Amino acid sequence: MKVTAYANSTVFEQLKPVWNDLLQRSISNLIFLSWEWQSIWWNAYQAGDLWVLTVTDEQDKIIAIAPWFVQNRSDGRVVRTIGCVDVTDYVDIIVEADKASQVYAVLAAYIRDHNTHFDWMNLCNIPESSPTYSQFPDALRKVGLDADLILQEVCPVIHLPNDWEAYLGMLDKKNRHELRRKVRRAESESNLEYYILGAEHNFESEVDVFLNLMRASQPAKAEFLAVPENEAFFRSILHATFEKRWLRLSFLKVDGVPAAAYCDFDYNGEILVYNSGLDPDVKSHLSTGIVLLVYNIQAAIKTGHRLYDFLRGNETYKYRMGAQDTCVYKMVTRKREAVTVA
Repeated sequence: MKVTAYANSTVFEQLKPVWNDLLQRSISNLIFLSWEWQSIWWNAYQAGDLWVLTVTDEQDKIIAIAPWFVQNRSDGRVVRTIGCVDVTDYVDIIVEADKASQVYAVLAAYIRDHNTHFDWMNLCNIPESSPTYSQFPDALRKVGLDADLILQEVCPVIHLPNDWEAYLGMLDKKNRHELRRKVRRAESESNLEYYILGAEHNFESEVDVFLNLMRASQPAKAEFLAVPENEAFFRSILHATFEKRWLRLSFLKVDGVPAAAYCDFDYNGEILVYNSGLDPDVKSHLSTGIVLLVYNIQAAIKTGHRLYDFLRGNETYKYRMGAQDTCVYKMVTRKREAVTVA
């Protein structure tokens, strides 16, 4: 096996023909590792110096991509994964499933031999189900590096049943009653319109509505979108995922006025709840955000989806909807003395 390092942004065009095909065969087929997400994130933020590593086999076929960059910080040059950390929920090494252990060994040796390129590594948001979590730290330790796994955050998920009544049966009595009550009240007091962005809609105007609802929902989201790079990233990723038919941008109008919206992704048979917006001035007593979430879960069950992933964050409403925690970890690798992890 051979490792090749890329330091120029042309790497995305060079690897585009093989990137998503490899992702489909990889240990972690995640939308956040897709060529679209990775290239758009880099174009938006360019947060350091690229250090993308590929591993090829004996037939010169690419069997792994480590989408990394080196960030120059006050505490040293840090290797990070493209996408980390604010707008990306899961990242990993893209590696063919049956080649993972060999690739980890080769990458570990390469990292050891090229350790003048960085001071330490902080690889974020590694899913607990990934072999990178269970195997890569040992591979690094075997070549003399210190690798630690640190719990980073929880990602609550719902394992959806076959029908709506079975889903309600998963909830405790109080939460089941509350959901039914909120939906009945909203439907009885107002004219509700629920829809998912499709080809029949004006894409740009619907994205504007969504971003305005995001701004209205929380001061922190308004501040986030006030940064030009952040809004540019959102607009680009929404466009790209819509073109790939991965985007599920849903809306709830109350008496004709946009009240709530969810930006979800439909990828690899799973629904990923990425972000949301809510206008608190549009009949907030009707719990429009929860009503829209109920409609989205109902739609996911009807389309045969079996996993509803709320992504990072332990907000209370996720557990009231029946979610259970999974975890993501960061892997900190040191080559010399210990460092303080920010």
